[in-house]
Amino acid sequence: MVAFISRVLFIFLVGVSFASAQDPIELSLRKEAEHSIESALKWFEKNQEEDGSWGHYPAITALAVSAFLNSPQGYSENTNASVARAIDFILQCQQPSGGIYIDDLAGYNTAICLMALSETKNQKYSEAIQKARDFLLSLQFNEGTGVTKEEAYFGGIGYKEKERPDLSNLQWAIEALKESEDYRKVGEASGKEQEYSGTKTNVAVNAQLFWDNAILFIQRCQNFKTNDRSWAGDDGGLIYSPSESKAGSYTSYGSMSYAGLKSFIYAGLTKEDERVKAVVEWAQRNFSVTENPFMGEQGLFYYYQTMAKALDAFGDNFIADSSGQKRNWRKEMIEQLIKIQDGEGFWVNKNNRWWENKKELTTSYAVLALEHALQ
Repeated sequence: MVAFISRVLFIFLVGVSFASAQDPIELSLRKEAEHSIESALKWFEKNQEEDGSWGHYPAITALAVSAFLNSPQGYSENTNASVARAIDFILQCQQPSGGIYIDDLAGYNTAICLMALSETKNQKYSEAIQKARDFLLSLQFNEGTGVTKEEAYFGGIGYKEKERPDLSNLQWAIEALKESEDYRKVGEASGKEQEYSGTKTNVAVNAQLFWDNAILFIQRCQNFKTNDRSWAGDDGGLIYSPSESKAGSYTSYGSMSYAGLKSFIYAGLTKEDERVKAVVEWAQRNFSVTENPFMGEQGLFYYYQTMAKALDAFGDNFIADSSGQKRNWRKEMIEQLIKIQDGEGFWVNKNNRWWENKKELTTSYAVLALEHALQ
């Protein structure tokens, strides 16, 4: 009996040691990260608006909800009153068209709210989710909207219907549609028109067609040989749209390069695809957890959450930097975010571009980055 117990104990200890060796994050740092997340979520609870929102804004509210739902603490609408109130606010913002917004940025708000509703795993929101999916699909620029494949904007999605598309809005839509795939209707891929509240919307007639069109738009934002635009370079990184880089000229930069990587993966491209390899090589040459490469502090927290989601989806715990050194991106991101968190639990960017002076937004981004780094 003693010998048997000893063998069991030995196997257990070996298993623990093996698991620890496989975990890219030390237990002590993991606990610090979980405490950091909990502090942020408590800050959210203290600063929730009376209407259940954060910032009276659907997308910001939905990002905060996603932060709660993906937390190591395992919060849900059934265990946390703040989450339940926020979801009620999101649902109240749904329009007859299926879009989830109040008065502006319909595509952006709908995509992020769709993610939050999908992450509840609650079937009672199925109809709201399906309507939001249809609305998002209807925003894509394609032949049905009078845009041909030869045009730069083909396959993209913008802030709202018929507004020029960009990679940022498309990547939110792609993530939302991927997150909500379990809620697809049979009719979504059949070519039938859907009707909600008297408004007919010709949704994507084929699910694969949406993804194929999206890939074409993404590659037209990439400085790579597969891009048929005359300006395209060869560094592998990505820009904001086929006609604009926020870093000036057609310069590739951090947040959009990771948005492209994540979107390529969600759209079904593999690690062996040359477009994926090219952007990964760009990320290796420009690895940073202290700035948004080629943008500095502009959009830094958006960069953190996009980088974490992209590299988590890519599936490698280490990334070789420009000198060939293997970097544990999960560990380095966690350490950096803990380092710059305010004592009250929030994060904020001193550079206010793209609303990053709003604590609710930057704190959501930071928590989501930590959660994906911990996975």
